[in-house]
Amino acid sequence: MTGPRVRAAAERLFARHGYAAVSMRQIAAEVGIGAGALYHYTPDKQALLRDMMRSHLDDLLSAWAQADPGGEAVARLDAFARFHIRFHLDRPDAVFIAYMELRSLEPETFAEIEALRKQYEAVPEAILLDGLQSGVMQVTDVKLGSMALIAMLTGVNTWYRDGGRLDRAAVEDVYARMALGMVGVQTVAV
Repeated sequence: MTGPRVRAAAERLFARHGYAAVSMRQIAAEVGIGAGALYHYTPDKQALLRDMMRSHLDDLLSAWAQADPGGEAVARLDAFARFHIRFHLDRPDAVFIAYMELRSLEPETFAEIEALRKQYEAVPEAILLDGLQSGVMQVTDVKLGSMALIAMLTGVNTWYRDGGRLDRAAVEDVYARMALGMVGVQTVAV
């Protein structure tokens, strides 16, 4: 099907060159269709970007809803850290675009995407608040702690490469312990 190929090509090009530097003509050439034919699959480049970001965030929220173990805050924070790393390492181009191309969104699209981002940011906020209220975590500022946690976990995408010194499971272990340590949960070093 050409529609998914158009989106995949746009994602590769946006991640490699940046949204602003990529033309519809380049996307069409990458797919192997004429530039005019591209408009059968998308009205414009902004719609492609919106659909990519929307799909990424919808997938992220849906995947967490399935992965969330429920229960007590320590287990949920451990699960969240591992989930976030795993999900993001599996989709480096989508993650890059979701973070770096917010600036390229038109205002109404930005508001839509930002609302989805806030839904996801509310997940660690709720976990940290639960941990604070139940006395198992020490958090000075739940919102700031949540943002710091997400930034730390997402940062793995900037340096991790398969085949390096640590495999994904080891990175998840280290980062899950660091996430717990950030909020005063004692863990056993491995």
